[in-house]
Amino acid sequence: MSFPALLVLGATGRIGRVLRHCWAGQGDKVLWQGRYRPSAAEGHWVIYDPLRDMAAGEQAARGRAVILCLAGVTHGQAARGADFDDNLRLAEAAIRAGAASGARVLLASSAAVYGNRPGLLGEDLPPAPVHPYGQAKARMETQGAALAADLGVGLTSLRIGNIAGLDAILGGWRAGFALDVLPGGGTPRRSYIGLSGLAAALAAVAAAPELPAVLNIASPGTVAMGDLLDAAGLDWHPRPAPADVIAQVELDTTRLAALSPVGASPSDPAGMVADWQRIRPYLAEGQERS
Repeated sequence: MSFPALLVLGATGRIGRVLRHCWAGQGDKVLWQGRYRPSAAEGHWVIYDPLRDMAAGEQAARGRAVILCLAGVTHGQAARGADFDDNLRLAEAAIRAGAASGARVLLASSAAVYGNRPGLLGEDLPPAPVHPYGQAKARMETQGAALAADLGVGLTSLRIGNIAGLDAILGGWRAGFALDVLPGGGTPRRSYIGLSGLAAALAAVAAAPELPAVLNIASPGTVAMGDLLDAAGLDWHPRPAPADVIAQVELDTTRLAALSPVGASPSDPAGMVADWQRIRPYLAEGQERS
C-alpha cells in the first residue's frame, strides 16, 4: 500500500486498532492521535483532545497530506451518556486542522445516513436517517461540507457499511444471541466489509489524488446477518422482526471500485469471518480506557 503523510484522529477506537494492525510498519508516514497512548502501542503518536486543544490539532496536522477522522461517538458511548453531536464537533476540529495545514480531510460517516430505503444506495442520494446515530452523522456530513467549503478544505465523507467483527451481530454475539427474522423468512441483509478489506480500502482512498465529496465503503452486494453467524459457527435464536426493522441496506460501490479492488470483490461471509478471527486477538489491545 502507498501512504501519503497521514494523521489518523481517534486511533484508540475500534477502527483505529484495526488500522494500526493492518498498517503496521509505515513508520512516520502515519501519525496516530489519541487522548492517551495505549500500552505497548507502536508507531508515531500525538496525544491531545481534539475538542479542547485546537492548537495541538493544527500542529499535528502540519506536514500531513491527509487527515482521517475516525473520532466519534458510537451507540455504546451514547448509551453511557456521550453526546452524538460530538461527531459534528470532532469533524469541525478536523476540518479546521485541515484549513491550517492544507491537508485533505476524510470523515468516517456511516451507511446509517441512508435510512430505510429500497434498492442500491448511491452516494448522490441525500441523507434520510431514521435513528439518532444516523441523524448525527448526517448533520456531520452536511455541516462539515459547508464549513469545508467556507475554509477551502478538500473533504470526503466516507459512508462505511457494516464492518464484520466490529458490528452488533458478529462482534456483538453472546451466548443466547437472538436475531430478527423477516416476515418472508431470512434475516436482514447489509453491505459488509471485512477488517483487512476496510484497511486496504481506506489506504487506497487516502492515497487517491482526487476524491468525490461522498464515498461508500463496503464490499459489493449484501450479506445476511444469519449467514455471517453461521459462517462463524455461532448459535443464534430466531425472533420475529419488529415492524420498523430495516430489511436491507445495499451500498453502491462503483466509485470505490475505481480506487480499490475491495469495491469490486464480492462479499464473502466465510472470508470475512476468517479475517476477523485472525485479527480478533489484536483488537483487545487498547481497551483499557473508553
